[in-house]
Amino acid sequence: MSRAVCPGSFDPVTNGHLDIIGRTSRLFDEVVVAVGVNASKNRMFTSDERLEMLEEACGRFDNVRVAGFTGLVTDFCTEHDVQAIVKGLRAATDFDYEMPMAQMNAALTDVQTVFLPTATGTSFVSSSLVKEVAALGGDVSAFVPSFVLEALRARLADR
Repeated sequence: MSRAVCPGSFDPVTNGHLDIIGRTSRLFDEVVVAVGVNASKNRMFTSDERLEMLEEACGRFDNVRVAGFTGLVTDFCTEHDVQAIVKGLRAATDFDYEMPMAQMNAALTDVQTVFLPTATGTSFVSSSLVKEVAALGGDVSAFVPSFVLEALRARLADR
């Protein structure tokens, strides 16, 4: 059985993330969306909230499950018998950032990294940009699932 992991912070999950996850689900028998839990990073949503949002967002994919992890993604891959890490690339800068990590991951374990180009319509979308635009009152409804939009608006209203 081929198994891949799509790791990230997903703060919040965007339609760009879901595009990569969906396409990965067609390439591998099983996909694990691994939500990084890093206490030192300041996130808008808690780990549990991000896991819940991803479980709802990924519910339409039969071969996708969601799990949290701490530490190295390669350790997660070893523990879950994962053969590939799948990363979406929006631009050349993403490649420059991701390539050294892919090489380090390959040096640490047999897990290979697969790069998927993002869909044209989501190539500019990032969680950070979605949060920034939403915080300034912009409409981000085209870039996140509706339930994520509601959570985002509620969180910003609390601030």
